[in-house]
Amino acid sequence: MLCKRIIPCLDIKDGRTVKGTNFVNLRDAGDPVELGALYAQQGADELVFLDITATVEKRKTLRELVNRIAHHINIPFTVGGGISSVDDVSALLQNGADKISVNTAAFKDPQLIHDLAREFGSQCVVLAIDTRQEEDGEWYVYLNGGRTKTDARCFDWAKQAVELGAGEILLTSMNHDGTKAGFALDITRKLATQLPVPVIASGGGGAMEHFVDVFEQAQADAALAASIFHFKEIAIPELKGYLQGKNIEIRPV
Repeated sequence: MLCKRIIPCLDIKDGRTVKGTNFVNLRDAGDPVELGALYAQQGADELVFLDITATVEKRKTLRELVNRIAHHINIPFTVGGGISSVDDVSALLQNGADKISVNTAAFKDPQLIHDLAREFGSQCVVLAIDTRQEEDGEWYVYLNGGRTKTDARCFDWAKQAVELGAGEILLTSMNHDGTKAGFALDITRKLATQLPVPVIASGGGGAMEHFVDVFEQAQADAALAASIFHFKEIAIPELKGYLQGKNIEIRPV
């Protein structure tokens, strides 16, 4: 059995790490280079960097910052934000990224997923999905950093993306984001059990028990969190020790 992964996330705005609730009310959370180095040292399994305003501001990801972070970590590094071409990915990989995350551009042009998977391999292509459960009970895809609702259902889009070559899904529940009330177990379980690629759960991690729930009940392959790590509410070594105590396969610190 593959070990479950703990992944801190650096949401970047104006070169700083930020964190909000339900994708709004952002507050400063620290220097991304320092945080990345700390998390690698503490035993994080991977690191995710999301330039959360790159798409809205119609610019490319902060490559120089990606390069600086990459020089301070020794764990797999996924980078997303403003990626819309093979050339964008080449530049990020040259600056230290191991995997890239695509979201809005891939939804608008699904062929991009196929092109990236063909050029770099599916293992390099992570599809990020920001999703919100509406009053009808369905989970819908949102674009542009959660600003734009679509009529696409989360599972349908995830399935299509995997068929096109996405090698992993980063699933963020906008309903749960920043609430620290627990992950979205139902939609995470649906993707994790019905798709043939790893699923990273994101949004809502606030207590160590929530990680047990998302691994055991939702069968997620990895759990991503931000504020609980940034603001020193839970330390990665403590979380991993707790999960090991619950007999969850985890890479030791």
